[in-house]
Amino acid sequence: MTASRLRDYRTLCYLSTVRRLIVLAVATLLMRCGAAPAEPDHQAEWRDVLRHKRSASSPQATPHARQIYADALSAFAHKHPGHSRAREVYQRIQLEFAQELSSFGRYQDAIRLYRSVLSTDPRNDEARRGLADAMDRLAVTHQKLLGIEIGMSKKDVAHILGKPIPGWTVTNERPSATIEAWYYRTTDGSLAAVYFRDGEVFAAEEKSQARVGL
Repeated sequence: MTASRLRDYRTLCYLSTVRRLIVLAVATLLMRCGAAPAEPDHQAEWRDVLRHKRSASSPQATPHARQIYADALSAFAHKHPGHSRAREVYQRIQLEFAQELSSFGRYQDAIRLYRSVLSTDPRNDEARRGLADAMDRLAVTHQKLLGIEIGMSKKDVAHILGKPIPGWTVTNERPSATIEAWYYRTTDGSLAAVYFRDGEVFAAEEKSQARVGL
């Protein structure tokens, strides 16, 4: 083999080797790109949410600050549904808010929040129990009304029937006593009433003719 042909042969071998290396490198790069797509960076947004949390968690936090945190968390959770921590924290806030609403007798609002939690977490036992309790208290039964006794305090009545819906109470100041009436919707669609004299039950009726909160 002449020197010229030997150089050509070596050149062909070199180019062939380089070509295989280039093809292998390109294939590897394509596989990596396909297997691990870049994740969007939510850290800056999440830090903003946590900043609102610090303000809302302060002992001096105002209701407005807590509402801002809840709104920021809700917006983030809906924008990034795959963020498990945000979803978990938002769910906890919904449950706590639902419990607070129930304690104020706002059962319809509490039911809406419990159902929202169950729409994403159907097996959440806390939400299921809260929903059942709120629905049970939304309309009082004959059996519950039978549990009301003369001399009971408002706290006793609230424990049995729940607190009335806002606007469903009437107070009359008299020279001799303060008379207050609490009204409830019953399961049969009528209106029940519990009457207090100076904070203690003195009467109750299952079918009242009063028109309140209507």
